[in-house]
This record gives sequence, structure tokens and C-alpha cells, in this order.
Amino acid sequence: MKSIQSPYGAVAVHESAGRGPAVVLIHGNSSSSRAFARQHEGPLGERLRLIAVDLPGHGASSDAEDPKVYSLPGYVRVIRAVLDALGVNGPRFVGWSMGGHILLEMAPDLPEARGFLIFGTPPVALPPIGGEFFANPDPDAVYAEHLERDRAAAFVASLFAPGFGDIPSFFVDDVLRTDGRARKFLGASLMSGLYRDEVAVVRDLKAPLAVLHGTEEQRINGAYVVSLAMPTLWRDAIQKIPGAGHAPQWETPETFDALLKAFVEETE
Repeated sequence: MKSIQSPYGAVAVHESAGRGPAVVLIHGNSSSSRAFARQHEGPLGERLRLIAVDLPGHGASSDAEDPKVYSLPGYVRVIRAVLDALGVNGPRFVGWSMGGHILLEMAPDLPEARGFLIFGTPPVALPPIGGEFFANPDPDAVYAEHLERDRAAAFVASLFAPGFGDIPSFFVDDVLRTDGRARKFLGASLMSGLYRDEVAVVRDLKAPLAVLHGTEEQRINGAYVVSLAMPTLWRDAIQKIPGAGHAPQWETPETFDALLKAFVEETE
């Protein structure tokens, strides 16, 4: 783990030991780079140069002084600053949930990117048509400034397949650590339309786009994602992961890692 001083505060970055192609990993709302620990600490991290960023207000990064950073365009500026500091060119990008939305915000301005892989990320139109892309009992939790432990635990449980019994406590700890303003201002920015039309982004994307979806997903409506036009969709299909919910990188790491490894190899 290293700390990069950026115009947006100190940004914690976790790099794996691998010296293969660079892959930038961006976590979801109220999470941290620890969500990708099974990739960093496993065979994938020994092979690839995995670069996981703690977004401002999350994990080991500092809270943002200016809450405008807590928006998709704001997070894009942070990621670009990190890439410049590390001298990373032409990587693949992996985005989980909100991290995938950050990638879709970035994608049109990254012609050098080898490809994008998103999961738990339903591309949203501008303005949003409605809530047909959500399928969860408490969608407002991701935008609530204050979360009590019980509600944070319920939110974390919804990230996993029903009955999944091996949820590390750090997932709840990460929710409670997150700067509450990050959720509040993200929600406000989305309601104000401060993001790109993601349906248009995936429709017009030139780089390969991999989309993964757990078959036991509790938060995202998979039928909505299937309905979208994605001409550069990797392998011409959404890759379904049996038995996984919203967090396949943790629930089914062997399957997730195999798909990510294949995506890197096939976009070489």
C-alpha cells in the first residue's frame, strides 16, 4: 500500500506483486480496495500488476476537503491523477458497482485503454428512465449520509448471494468508515444529472467491454442490462457467474479471476 499526494488529498493505492499487464481496480460505494483482496493476494495478483485505489472518503484515503469530489466526474479526476502519478499507460480497467459507473464516465476520454470490465453496474441513461435497473430492498442506503451499524450490515448482506455465510467484517467496517458526505453528495450529483449518459457510452464504446453478472444478484436487475445495446461486448454476451451475487470477486474468486485473466489475454 502506498499513499499518493494528489490535488484531491492523499489517495491510498494497493499494488500487487505481479509484473504482468496493468489492471486498475475501482471499488464500489462505501467500500475500499480490500474488496479485491482475494485477487491481490492470490495467483492473479502474482501474475498481473493489479492496482486498486481507495477513493477519497473511503478506506485508507483521506476525506475530500471539497465535497464536489464525491461525484462521478470528481472520482474520474482522482483516478486520472493516480494514473499520472504511477505512469500507467494503456491498462485494463475493472469497476465494481459504483466503480463501474466511474469507468463509464471515464471511458470516452480513454482511447488508450485496452478494455473495460464492469460488474454490478447497470449503465444508466441521462436522465434516468426510472428505477428498473435496481432490484434491492433499500436503494437509499447508498446515498444516506448517516448509517447505523445494523443498516450498514443489511446493506453489506445485500451485496452477497442469499445465504452466503462468509462475509468478512471489514465490509461493514468499510461502510462505517466511509465519509457520509461521499454518499450524500454522490446522490445529489446524480439527481442533478452530473454524469454521462451511460447507455450512450456503452452503445458508442470502441474498446472491448466485459460485463459480468452474478446469477444470485440482489441489487441489480439483470434483465435491464441484457436489454442494452453494447456493440463491443466481450464474447458477445454478458458473462453470468453461477452462485454469485453483487460481489463475485469475493464470493466466487476462482471463476471471477478466470474471467478477468481471459479478458486480459484476449485484449492483448
